[in-house]
Amino acid sequence: MASSRPRGGSFSRNISSAATTQIPGVKLGPNGTSFLSSGIPDLDQILGGGFTLGSLVMVMEDAEAPHHMLLLRNFMSQGLIHKQTLLYASPERDPRGFLGTLPSPMASKEEKSHERPAEQDANLRIAWQYKKYFGEQNSEGQRGGKAEYCNDFDLRKPLERHFYSGQRVDCISLRDSPNLAPLLERCSTFSAQIAKYWHILFSYIQL
Repeated sequence: MASSRPRGGSFSRNISSAATTQIPGVKLGPNGTSFLSSGIPDLDQILGGGFTLGSLVMVMEDAEAPHHMLLLRNFMSQGLIHKQTLLYASPERDPRGFLGTLPSPMASKEEKSHERPAEQDANLRIAWQYKKYFGEQNSEGQRGGKAEYCNDFDLRKPLERHFYSGQRVDCISLRDSPNLAPLLERCSTFSAQIAKYWHILFSYIQL
């Protein structure tokens, strides 16, 4: 009986589930689905784990509430913490200035526990025992130098500059563009760089 040859597909279809679990910020869900965190723990739970890897998400702007900006800032910060590549397009003349408004992750639970007095630990011991029954995910800070899948962010504290001062962050201004051609060209170049980076990463993982 002749074996069927695997059908070639898009770049995302050739990514094995074992490889995606080793990519920072990517979590494997049911049926081999890979997720990226939205940067908001409660929203990740509503979405069943986060945004599906490779999907296109459009968020409608609400002129009376800044929730879309909160999601944008948290999503960008979460990706930068995981050292993921980022392309940000804006009608502002200096879109890179927006990076200075991104929030910083809050202190991890382990760091907070060191600051908590011993008597408070005794009083909260029962409450902490209940948390494991709710399937609570570790969503704050970094532990052992490894970034959490989803962080809680402090909107009052800006993200440290070293997170977005590298070469993986690309910003483009659409202020003087008569059409979207410059954006499409930049997206094409950006996607090609991501594909090259992921190809090197997966080759390293397979070794």
